[in-house]
Amino acid sequence: MKMQTLLLALSLCALDASANEVVFYRCTDASGALTLQNMPCPKGDRQEKKVMQGVNTIPMGSAATPARATPGTAAKPAAPPAPAAAASPPSRPASEIIPAEPVQTPAPIADSARLPPPVLFQCITYDKDSYITESDEPKSRCVAMQTVGLDGNPQTGAGEACEMKRDECARVADGALCDAWKKRVGETEVAWRFARVGNEEKNKIEFERAQKIYRESTCGR
Repeated sequence: MKMQTLLLALSLCALDASANEVVFYRCTDASGALTLQNMPCPKGDRQEKKVMQGVNTIPMGSAATPARATPGTAAKPAAPPAPAAAASPPSRPASEIIPAEPVQTPAPIADSARLPPPVLFQCITYDKDSYITESDEPKSRCVAMQTVGLDGNPQTGAGEACEMKRDECARVADGALCDAWKKRVGETEVAWRFARVGNEEKNKIEFERAQKIYRESTCGR
């Protein structure tokens, strides 16, 4: 999945509180593989557009200048400025994003009880996208092919065809495992919060499992 682009967009959204909105696209290819990205889906994919509204900032009111006291008279205190009205963030359909749940503080773990994180694999798809996985078995994708007629004209082609292509995967080096697990946790969280209807619970369990592995390993010191 195009998680690197998506996670970068989420980070920028959190840093810039005045952003108007962030748009994500959920793409499903011919084989049913799901991709989340911040650009329109490739031609032939089924596309679902998600809009995430930013949070408006509250304008800061300027303090009133106190009146200068004249000789022989007591200075009157300046009237307090009228409180600035808090801008309400625009409402959006509740189905577009799963609200964050209260964070529970986990019990501390002694460093002597921590173990190195499990191995991970970094895979590259046929279109040069990358993702992190715990499986050493590369995924297969059916990439749509253009059909042509007997005369070579693509306009007269009949039916649909696709070519099976396998992702290329390599084991992440031990020294880079903590960074890879951190990315893995982020990918599973995005997959949960933007899950299609019916997949929310399964994706939430996978996110919590990856988060627990990272937090309780030597990476979570």
